[in-house]
Amino acid sequence: MSLNDSLMTDHVGRIVTFSGIDGAGKSTQIESLSKSLSKQGFRVVRVTFWDDIAVLSRIRASISLRTLGNKRSSDHSPLLRNDKNVHTWYLTLVRSIFYLFDCLRLRRAARQLRKTNSDFVIFDRYIYDQIVQIRARHWLARTYVRLLAAIAPTPDAGFILDASPDDAFGRKPEYPLAFMHEYRRAFLGLTRLVPELIVIAPGSIAEVQQQIVAHLPHNAASSSNNAALNSGPRTPILSNSR
Repeated sequence: MSLNDSLMTDHVGRIVTFSGIDGAGKSTQIESLSKSLSKQGFRVVRVTFWDDIAVLSRIRASISLRTLGNKRSSDHSPLLRNDKNVHTWYLTLVRSIFYLFDCLRLRRAARQLRKTNSDFVIFDRYIYDQIVQIRARHWLARTYVRLLAAIAPTPDAGFILDASPDDAFGRKPEYPLAFMHEYRRAFLGLTRLVPELIVIAPGSIAEVQQQIVAHLPHNAASSSNNAALNSGPRTPILSNSR
């Protein structure tokens, strides 16, 4: 059965997610993939996890900024963010509670999005980007992390964009470099929790694009006759869903 026949006879929106450290190139690859799929006639929904899924995201961001603020490592260094790199026990507890609500909302939203007339639902970050914020060193934390992973819908293609922390920091100097290295290790460790996740090796923009396309469900983007698949309008970006 061809990709066209498969999508038309058993239509379910495919969920594609992008996760990774800040500066890994997620936004660039999401934009490129969305345009490529749309040009081929696929209907694409783009979802930003923090804006569209996370519970009380603006309030959480505002409180975090007022409470933790930003800081410089030296007089001549850039102003660095000081939020998710802070791992006090009480912050971890509060975050964990919110992550559960985020996960439950994600489960409901994913179920609704799969039923729309979209062919691909592309997430800019996912619950996995929340999970890596929990240092699962205690058995209770590990159990909680496994619970979140079990509740969250497994994407049809879940990508972790790997990148050198030094290169990522050079492109987007938002967090301390030492944290970036720790952050990267946490993302790579997610594959032990969710084996279905696909780690995309660092490379040029074109090389990373090729890796992503090769792992899409049914290798969708390589089909040459998808332009006639859907003549309807593109599904708008998710909004007002909260």
